Amino acid sequence: MQLKNAIESPCGLRFMLDQLELQSGFARRWLLNSPMMTSSEDIAASYAVLQRFADFVNRVEPLFINTLNHKLCGLKDIRTTIKNLYNHAVLDDIELFEVKHLALLASDVNKLLDEHGMSDVVVIPSLDKVIAILDPDGLKIATFYIYDSYCAQLKDLRSQMRQHPKQQEDLLIQASELEDDVRQDLSRQLHPFAAAIEQAQLALAQIDVDLAKAIQMKQMGLAFPMLSDDGSTRYQAMFHPQVKAALADRGREFQPVDIAYGEQPTLITGANMGGKTVVLKTLTLCQLLFQFGFGIPAASARIAVKDEIYFCIGDEQSVEKGLSSFAAEMQNIDAVIKASRENRKLLALIDEPARTTNPTEGAALVTALLQVLANKDISLVMTTHYDIEPGKARCLRVKGFENGSMDYQLVEVQDGEVPHEALNIAQSLGIDSEWITTARNLLEASGQTA
Repeated sequence: MQLKNAIESPCGLRFMLDQLELQSGFARRWLLNSPMMTSSEDIAASYAVLQRFADFVNRVEPLFINTLNHKLCGLKDIRTTIKNLYNHAVLDDIELFEVKHLALLASDVNKLLDEHGMSDVVVIPSLDKVIAILDPDGLKIATFYIYDSYCAQLKDLRSQMRQHPKQQEDLLIQASELEDDVRQDLSRQLHPFAAAIEQAQLALAQIDVDLAKAIQMKQMGLAFPMLSDDGSTRYQAMFHPQVKAALADRGREFQPVDIAYGEQPTLITGANMGGKTVVLKTLTLCQLLFQFGFGIPAASARIAVKDEIYFCIGDEQSVEKGLSSFAAEMQNIDAVIKASRENRKLLALIDEPARTTNPTEGAALVTALLQVLANKDISLVMTTHYDIEPGKARCLRVKGFENGSMDYQLVEVQDGEVPHEALNIAQSLGIDSEWITTARNLLEASGQTA
């Protein structure tokens, strides 16, 4: 899976990408096309590079970062030009300019990084020979022109054109033919450097991305994760950046959550507005960020690598496929069950399955799902508002409504009973008192507590 296939997940990944201060469109396309890492070695190597950039961002002056970012703004997508170079095509003036501009940019960025011992982190191939070819006068100006120094005969013709305006048309034709010869010769000289030019473009994109990731980590207070070697995942003070930002805009604070899970199913219960869905969204977001090499929104994290990540959230009605919410949800969960029977490491995060059907059948479906997935090689975290028998599942409950406010911390419990807090929560929201009182009276009359 590529990052561009994951950003539509309702977990909040798009928000993280939108907050990433990338300097070039090419770097963004490079990032979106990057594959999800499923190798511990690849992930460790990715974070080793990001750690260097994070240290760099923390120790250098902001003005220097701004200077480097300003340079990276000049990175353009010249893949078509590079392809033409590979294919021995004769480059036109615009393409020759693109190559020269990239070569000078690569040289400038490499010098800036070298000032702070960073040129070894992402190696930019030397394009000094390319610069020498396209900048024969050593002007180091990012423009391209067929200089007189390329061809003595061309220089002479141009001089004659200035001295003999009446002969200019004939001389111009001769000069044009010589200029074509120069372009052909330059393209021939540049062909052996096609691979180095391509690698330089990719290296600059990676520098842009890693620098932006490091800046984002500092701005958002993100953490470097540790790789889990026992299949378990653990977060301390985990938060959802988008929800946290939205609450901050309203003068409120996000309450971080501690949570751990492994290959034993984990069931999270709690009343509506208990933050269960936010927990699942954050777990999904953290796993994706981890396997695409971003900082993690938590004080600390130890995360297990997965081959596939499934996030099934309710209300997934598909108009295009003619499916109701329930049908779409059932098909998504069915895909999880089928995948669990294959030899892959899976993470499934399922939010209140069967919420849209009647409670009796819904509770049966949730209980059966736990039983079906309990013995599979899968990490399952599922929320529910049904009272069910958890079986082999570990049960967590949102602490709930206390002293007039919600406490979103998760506590371990021995059963899957859902606390009855809906009326208290509704009352705290200032909902019509007659409605709330009538509901309480109905519960008391039926022998239930409110």
